[in-house]
Amino acid sequence: MLRALSLCLSLLAPCSASACETALLLAMDVSNSVDVAEYRIQAEGLALALTDPVIAEILVQDQIAIAVMQWAGEERQQFSIGWTRMTDLAAVAGLSARAMTLERAFVLSDTAPGPALHAAIDAFAGAPDCRRKVIDVSGDGTPNSGGSPAAARQRAERAGITVNALAIEAPGHGRAVSNFFRRALITRDGFVMTARGHRAYTETLRRKILREISRVTG
Repeated sequence: MLRALSLCLSLLAPCSASACETALLLAMDVSNSVDVAEYRIQAEGLALALTDPVIAEILVQDQIAIAVMQWAGEERQQFSIGWTRMTDLAAVAGLSARAMTLERAFVLSDTAPGPALHAAIDAFAGAPDCRRKVIDVSGDGTPNSGGSPAAARQRAERAGITVNALAIEAPGHGRAVSNFFRRALITRDGFVMTARGHRAYTETLRRKILREISRVTG
């Protein structure tokens, strides 16, 4: 089995016998609190995480489907990369390249994670038929628009969708974002990981994606 997988990966050929294990939607905060440099860190961090050798191998082995959404204010959600199945390493490299050059969707906008989570849930209507459904929300602030995401979280749980979060905390400013995500956003089977500033985002996102696609929950 492992030898067959290694051969499949080395030839960049699709492992068609594998079913899709996970549909993973990555929801990036691009609200007003995220400046130009911090946005680039997020986009490039995603691109680098996808090309991590361990992550890339799991993406292909489990035929994982990925989509990317940018979110900000109450009516500010954009699907920048539609559902893409990781059939081979060429597909992973292509998705990484798209993430690296991803243009920012919104500027000068509020922070509304509740509507963002509703929009992310809606996106699964067009997702591939995968065994697990996961939303990965990243953000560096608490809501100032759109109300609490608690209703969206309940909707996700009813739909069998796991919601995890990556909180970007300003160094020396406590854990307000992490605590908010844990209290109001993530589902009961989800988890929160914390990056101390945007410069820690890339490594935190790499570890978070690895945990999500390694079938670890809670």
